[in-house]
Amino acid sequence: MKKLFLLSALALSMSIAATAQETDVNQYGQKVNSYPIDATVQDGILVFQNKAQNYKMWFDVRVQGDAAVFFGYDKNLTQIGNGMAMRRTRFAVKAQLDENWYGELDTDWTSGTPEIKDAFVEYNGLDHFQLKIGNFKENFSIQRNTTSRYLQFMERPMATYLAPSRHMGINVRYDLPYLWASAGVFGPELEGTEAHNSFETGNKDLGLNEGLSYTGKLVYRPLHKAKNASLHIGAAVSYRNPKLSTGEGYNVVRYSTRNTTGINRKKFLDTDAIEGLDHELAYTFEIAGHWKGLRYEAAYIARQAFLDPVKSSFGELDPAWGWYAQAGYLLFGGSQNYDAGGAKYTRVKRGKEWGDIELCARIEYCDLNISNHYMGGSAYAYSLGLNFHVTENIKFVINYQYNDNDIFANGKGDHKGKDKGAYFTGYDKAGNPSLYPGDIMNGGSGNGIDYHMIACRFQVAF
Repeated sequence: MKKLFLLSALALSMSIAATAQETDVNQYGQKVNSYPIDATVQDGILVFQNKAQNYKMWFDVRVQGDAAVFFGYDKNLTQIGNGMAMRRTRFAVKAQLDENWYGELDTDWTSGTPEIKDAFVEYNGLDHFQLKIGNFKENFSIQRNTTSRYLQFMERPMATYLAPSRHMGINVRYDLPYLWASAGVFGPELEGTEAHNSFETGNKDLGLNEGLSYTGKLVYRPLHKAKNASLHIGAAVSYRNPKLSTGEGYNVVRYSTRNTTGINRKKFLDTDAIEGLDHELAYTFEIAGHWKGLRYEAAYIARQAFLDPVKSSFGELDPAWGWYAQAGYLLFGGSQNYDAGGAKYTRVKRGKEWGDIELCARIEYCDLNISNHYMGGSAYAYSLGLNFHVTENIKFVINYQYNDNDIFANGKGDHKGKDKGAYFTGYDKAGNPSLYPGDIMNGGSGNGIDYHMIACRFQVAF
């Protein structure tokens, strides 16, 4: 009894000490309120917090290392280099500053110099309501908004790169258990040095405005009361003015993507620069869900460029578009988890003490053939994945993928009579490698650059 009393007294004294306010002087000579903090490790994450003050700060570090080999392609047409690379080396500082305000700075050091990813402040002091200001991902695509920690494959589907990503802006979100809504206004992309320099140069030399974009999304969740299941039905639309931060110039847009691998740097699908842009319209429809260890997701994504008839004579363009369908299942009793606040999927719960294994499959298609002048190519990809969730912090990934590109998937192509950046995708009448689809179709042979890939990744997050 005496021991229990002493333990209770000690706990009470620690609680009082944790909430005790002191007066201190900061580096600017100002008197400030000072509170002690506790340091804890939460699933491998070092956290500093004072619960009584609703204060919490932690570091978020993510490292992903990839390797890939490519085979089964016609080496007379192209060469695809095997390789290894660091895919992401992220360092972030995140803080819940008090009951109502949250702040975050997230950087990537993979290129050797820091690039800004997320840098924002967030107000969440009202029930079901959130206000975010800064640089962050637009709420458009569930696949784009899912953090790379919890992707089912090493890379997102090709069509996802038609979805807007991070931009400076302001966004409001309102969420109920069954309904989630978001709307925002966004300006420049400030992710890397090239985008930042493009924005500053256009502003300084030409006095151009950074084009604004307006993005909205709705999600319906009919299974919000289910304990071990979810159903996410969403749609989003974005009206986008020309950006100064594209690196391609003003009133210019370019659609391009790799075949869902970061090691092969060739962009077979590429429209090259589309000049005379007036505005773009992007839209998507998506469905996703889970039941216990099963998680599935499918989406259609499109992005259409509308040209200014004064600046371009190419007329109306078709949308660049694509779709994907994927699913994964935890083989040893684990469970999938849906993040209702973010309207996306989050970390799995492992089924065994030693971890869990997730088996995944995906089929996808992307079409950048948007006019006779801008034949950017189209491609199918078929993927299998195996994810070994060792702990909450360690994951190993193996992906197999077959890429089926058409004859227009030749890099920047020849829609302007240029050979710049183009790849051979077939043979002409004489049997010589050709990068001109017209030669291949008129008496030549070939159906594009098709190839297989086996890739692997280690991931640590702490």
